[in-house]
Amino acid sequence: MNKENNKKIPVGILGATGMVGQKFIKLLENHPWFEIVALGASSRSAGKMYGEVVNWQVDGAIPQIIAKMKVQSCEPKYPCQIVFSGLDSSVAGEIENAFANAGHLVISNSKNHRMGTSIPLLIPEVNADHIELIKTQSFSNGGAIVTNPNCSVVGLATALKPLDDIFSVKAVDVVTLQALSGAGYPGVPSMDILNNVIPYIHDEEDKVETEPQKILGCFNDGKVDYHPMKVSAQCTRVPVIDGHLECVTLTLGQKTSKDKILDAWKEFSGEPQKLKLPSAPNNPIVYFEDPRYPQPRRHSNLERGMAVSTGRLREVGDGRWKFIVLSHNTIRGAAGGAILNAEILIKKGYLRDE
Repeated sequence: MNKENNKKIPVGILGATGMVGQKFIKLLENHPWFEIVALGASSRSAGKMYGEVVNWQVDGAIPQIIAKMKVQSCEPKYPCQIVFSGLDSSVAGEIENAFANAGHLVISNSKNHRMGTSIPLLIPEVNADHIELIKTQSFSNGGAIVTNPNCSVVGLATALKPLDDIFSVKAVDVVTLQALSGAGYPGVPSMDILNNVIPYIHDEEDKVETEPQKILGCFNDGKVDYHPMKVSAQCTRVPVIDGHLECVTLTLGQKTSKDKILDAWKEFSGEPQKLKLPSAPNNPIVYFEDPRYPQPRRHSNLERGMAVSTGRLREVGDGRWKFIVLSHNTIRGAAGGAILNAEILIKKGYLRDE
């Protein structure tokens, strides 16, 4: 927020009519720093009022001022520096590049740029130092792209970070039980998911097996040296609306105890907490002693959906441990995570004076 004139920072949303775009709108409705000034969508919606074209799926009504806002095409002519992208990956790459080359700071939820060598794949509590990758980008007019990870990876990498810092993570096996909202709208057909679990999500396992190595990698001399740990994933879709639950088995490089692991989670915090960013959870990781928890319906919304929950920590032997991790896939794993990324970028001085 501009401290001199007390005005909010204008932002735009690409893919504003989609599920992630709608979540951006809801989370930004009363944000203390940001004000939505542009909504971008396909040519079918451009030129029409947002309330006329959106199939609103988020809890609560569309903010009245947003409902009356005219939708624009996804062309880089927005009156704002920051642009949040909830675009589908089929179109995101080219459009995000165009906005970055026009001088916009693009905060993307799409997969297209995540593994680019100069693109921060950012979880601010975990790898805030990777923001420096922006300085190696070659977009015109001072533009840049920053991405947040796959919605399952956010919870997994956050839970791994304090354990890796102290005990060194060598290998991870994870089975995900992913909520329906992660598939967007209309998403998975009811005849496929009711009374059922689908043990396959297209392209998902590759993301879960590769993104954590970049996120937990070391930033050295303008690049990220990937973490050497091995990650094996099996990804499933379950009949739950929100909240990705994951069953994790990991191998640590050092012997430790349950109490020490719990202390590592309890004491963990990062730059967002130090900077007191508006979207930052007070407690990034919350552990439940009750073996029935965490559960998506009961715990996905902890800390406004921005906390990661863990539970059922137990030792397997030979340096191996098991636990459960839960995160809200459309808040912490999507729109909320992207907004937190924008907040830390502002605090770190990446918003140009205009």
